[in-house]
Amino acid sequence: MEIVLTLEGKDRSEPLNFAYTRMVNAGYVGRDQEEIRRHIDELAKKGIPGPKHTPTLYPVIPRTLLTDSKIEVYGDETCGEVEYVLLIENENTIYVGVGSDHTDRHLEETDIPRAKQICPNVISRRVWSLAEVTDHWDDLVIEASVVKEGEEILYQQGPLALIMDPKSLMEFVASKVKFPLENLIIYSGTLGSLTGEFVFGEQFMAKLTDPKLGRSLDLSYEILPMNYMTVE
Repeated sequence: MEIVLTLEGKDRSEPLNFAYTRMVNAGYVGRDQEEIRRHIDELAKKGIPGPKHTPTLYPVIPRTLLTDSKIEVYGDETCGEVEYVLLIENENTIYVGVGSDHTDRHLEETDIPRAKQICPNVISRRVWSLAEVTDHWDDLVIEASVVKEGEEILYQQGPLALIMDPKSLMEFVASKVKFPLENLIIYSGTLGSLTGEFVFGEQFMAKLTDPKLGRSLDLSYEILPMNYMTVE
């Protein structure tokens, strides 16, 4: 499979056709164990059982990767969460984008791996070379907002210093999978929400900001429930 993106460099931008064969989503990746517990507690309030071990890793169907500005979902209880995304061509060529692990929260209560397949992974249309941000990685900031009934709500925000850095994340993934880390997309896992609960809205926006180089990556998409018929 191949996804068409734009590689945004310090000095210029160029087209990037990134070929990939597999995709995985990590979870519970906070460096601070209290932050991990807070996120687990958030899910527990919604009836979603916590994992026996953290971090976690789930395989995701590669064709669910999208850059679309609109996504269709089944049901009213789906929402995104902001994550950084690693696009690994090989050990020497790695890109980073911002993404949303959009998930069916109702299905997640009983089957997390299946819940990861029913909604898309959305990614920014622009990415950076990981090498350009490695030396100031912890200063990067991710944030997400949700539009619900016309009101924009700040949903998540924090520095990447709060979650696993790319090297640690790749080492963790390598310890779990049975293939080399090549032509692979990794969703990093996320931060806890500022609202303390899921917000099921009609639009999701996410941003990855690099304050040192004065730039950002972003995505935005509308969430369209498939409510055009009655299913019995």
